[in-house]
Amino acid sequence: MAGRPYSSLLLLFSLLLLITFSHIAEVSGAKLRASDCKPKCTYRCSATSHKKPCMFFCLKCCSKCLCVPPGTYGNKQVCPCYNNWKTKEGAPKCP
Repeated sequence: MAGRPYSSLLLLFSLLLLITFSHIAEVSGAKLRASDCKPKCTYRCSATSHKKPCMFFCLKCCSKCLCVPPGTYGNKQVCPCYNNWKTKEGAPKCP
């Protein structure tokens, strides 16, 4: 009977880890379909005053990478392809 509290604690800890990692997988590992790009890019570009170029490059990057980082700015580490695609000058291509 002494091992029972530890097994309950282990089960609880395992469930917490599962929930945590399932959220990370949902955010970073999920590949978008091409039809998901427009709504994701619309939100991604919602805070900029340069909506047309933002949407153009976001859609281009999304169609190649099948990923759009969460939020309206930053978080590019979530989508390595999106983050690493650069212009000839070395500037980021994706907004």
